[in-house]
Amino acid sequence: MNALTSSNETPLSEGQVAALQLREVHKQFGQTQIIRGVDLKVQTGERHALIGPNGAGKSTLFHLISGRITLSSGDISVLGQSIVGKRPFDINRLGLSRSFQVTNIFPRLSVFENIRCSVLWQMGHRYAFWYGVSKLNAVTARCNQVMEQINLHTRKDTPAGVLTYAEQRALEIGLAIAADPKIIILDEPTAGMSRSETAYAIDLIRRVSEGKTLFMVEHDMSVVFGLADRISVLVYGQVIASDVPERIRGNQAVREAYLGQAEEHAG
Repeated sequence: MNALTSSNETPLSEGQVAALQLREVHKQFGQTQIIRGVDLKVQTGERHALIGPNGAGKSTLFHLISGRITLSSGDISVLGQSIVGKRPFDINRLGLSRSFQVTNIFPRLSVFENIRCSVLWQMGHRYAFWYGVSKLNAVTARCNQVMEQINLHTRKDTPAGVLTYAEQRALEIGLAIAADPKIIILDEPTAGMSRSETAYAIDLIRRVSEGKTLFMVEHDMSVVFGLADRISVLVYGQVIASDVPERIRGNQAVREAYLGQAEEHAG
């Protein structure tokens, strides 16, 4: 553990495993080290935010967790099971689902059809020409439930490409939660939003993550301190602190490395 990293963690109850745990995680591209020995634990049921300056390695860490890129060394476990070497869809089936920093939807499909694509896969349905998806009542019911959760039920038949930016981000969150995952990871969910859109997004994230584990990267400090139970700070590929929001706000090392500049920029 880094000398600046707090060890003040909420103890796990007997028999409970961490939702997400990283041990001595390294990632380098050629001779360039991006992630340099990250140890990080996300407890089951908590909302955990990862913050840090641009270039700190936050998106790389998310790609490692979701299996988009492979580790150079170390171990990552989801609900106690190592995911090293597993493909993204295998990790997803363990109960982890993610959204992306850049909106990743099907613009020509309707809101309902976008959600249905995710639900069909997660319910185990594959392509078959002898039956129509409209007859799958359980799939339709789940799609309607998700659209209610993300408040897009009135936009059911609207092509995703003509939704507002905030609605597209909400739809992407809908795609992430369609499979009812245990762990949701969100990459900058409020990036590019206005104040009113951000407030809507915070309320949405709080609702859809209720009873689940949330791990997110976010630059907006109002979002971070408004949502997170715990915050980890990544600087130059290393976690320099991991603690409750009040202690992170008062951590001098964090302020010098990142937080002071972020708050000044936001102001």
